[in-house]
Amino acid sequence: MPEIPPALATYMEGLRTHDIAMIGSSFSPDTVFITPVKTMGHDEILEFLTALYRGFPDWSYGYDESEVDFRDDGLIGVKWRQGGTHTEKLEFPGFPGVEATGRSVTIPEHYFYYRVENGALTEIRPVPVPGGAPRGIFEQIGVELPPL
Repeated sequence: MPEIPPALATYMEGLRTHDIAMIGSSFSPDTVFITPVKTMGHDEILEFLTALYRGFPDWSYGYDESEVDFRDDGLIGVKWRQGGTHTEKLEFPGFPGVEATGRSVTIPEHYFYYRVENGALTEIRPVPVPGGAPRGIFEQIGVELPPL
């Protein structure tokens, strides 16, 4: 099995430890996060994760190394398990804040695909699944019109 490129490994460790600076260091200046509803750029991704970790201090990630998908087109898929408890206000720029609900959120296990070019992460694309991230986070805490 091929190895996970250093930029993606750094990003994954940053997610695990909620280290926004580490996550940002894995990005190219033009990194994009693409969902069916919205595409976020470098700064928006970091703002989203900062808000997520503030609203869900116990947010966690897990994956099984045997399920990492190295595709012929250069994309690398990681089948994430993630979730946490909404114990603090969830506030994103341009979106009304959501007071802590105390609800536990469990995102269905699904793939996020990543592209690494020139030693940096350039693209993040979750496979859309019902209740999947990032939209499912909002749905599970009762937000009717999720921003993502």
